[in-house]
Amino acid sequence: MTDTDILISGGGVAGLTAAAAFGAAGFRVTCVDPAPPVTDADHDRADLRTTAFLQPAQGLLAEAGLWDALAPHGAALKIMRIVDAGGARAEPRLVRDFDAADLSDAPFGWNFPNWLLKRELVARLATLPNVTFRAGVGTTSVLTRTDEARVALTDGSRLTARLLIAADGRDSPVRAALGIGARTFRYGQKALAFAVTHDRPHDNISTEVHRTGGPFTLVPLPDRDGQPSSAIVWMAEGPEIARLAALPVPEFEAEMTERSAGLYGPLTLATRRSVWPIIARIADRFTAERTALMAEAAHVVPPIGAQGLNMSLGDLRCLLDLARAAPDRLGDRAMLDAYQRARWPDVAARVAGIDLLNRTSMLSPRPLRDLRAGALNALYSLKPVRTTLMKAGLGTR
Repeated sequence: MTDTDILISGGGVAGLTAAAAFGAAGFRVTCVDPAPPVTDADHDRADLRTTAFLQPAQGLLAEAGLWDALAPHGAALKIMRIVDAGGARAEPRLVRDFDAADLSDAPFGWNFPNWLLKRELVARLATLPNVTFRAGVGTTSVLTRTDEARVALTDGSRLTARLLIAADGRDSPVRAALGIGARTFRYGQKALAFAVTHDRPHDNISTEVHRTGGPFTLVPLPDRDGQPSSAIVWMAEGPEIARLAALPVPEFEAEMTERSAGLYGPLTLATRRSVWPIIARIADRFTAERTALMAEAAHVVPPIGAQGLNMSLGDLRCLLDLARAAPDRLGDRAMLDAYQRARWPDVAARVAGIDLLNRTSMLSPRPLRDLRAGALNALYSLKPVRTTLMKAGLGTR
């Protein structure tokens, strides 16, 4: 008999969510991660980025017993606003809104701080008697057989599982151990992630400001100390991000207010700044014997359009549905072949699309920026195209 039905290597937001979802579905789950999760915003290792869960994620989170705990902490995303500020000055010259009300009564999604997500996820796992979370324990080697995966862990122990799920990040040890290659797209970019306060309300509008180097994105957060607040991801070439990260706060605030095109008035830094590398990557395949790759072990994209984690939740939804449909075939070849057929083509198309969008957002020459603005205007002006783009972004039809 195997030690566990499912072994999840990786305790980030995706891995912990997978553990909660499979645990709530009745499977025996063990989740391991070499780094204990940081669940306090003031900790020096806290992940200050935010994650927007799009509409389809709500049902999955509810099934996992997570939504009721998360909902009070989220900021609804009712409008996705694209601002082109690619003219001679850093000011809006074209503003186009994609309104969730054109599709349904629900918002596009809800935005949460990553550290808070980990806090609530860890708390949920503690309530599931069939789930074990081993923080501070990583994966060292993998050996698979037709009926099980055998995994050695950093504490010297070994576990067997009917299904091994690799959710262990962009440099996945499990993917490497199985010899699965990956195609990587590099941009020379990095991103600054931080939170700000501002005088003008965000009105639940997520805003991407395009100029050069990459998008400057403001995503709504709940009010902070009585003031409107937003999370910001500022993408630019690596040397520029290094310069910005080192600026004294007053100078940094002046530069970020200018880069925001002044949309919310003066921006005040509310957290420390963290720097993150930007790449796109897709694994050559998402499966191996008794193993499924998901989340960043399978695919990585730049933070555009809230696609990253929601693609990961698409992986999880697919795996969960397959497992529920035939629990006696959990982790077998038929299940994993079905997962590969369902997820790899969709993810490949999204990686290619986001790669194109990111390269477009990086444009520096003025004529190309003008062309970008014209293309945005043309696409937005056609309502059927606009609606199709919104549905595609949500992963719905």
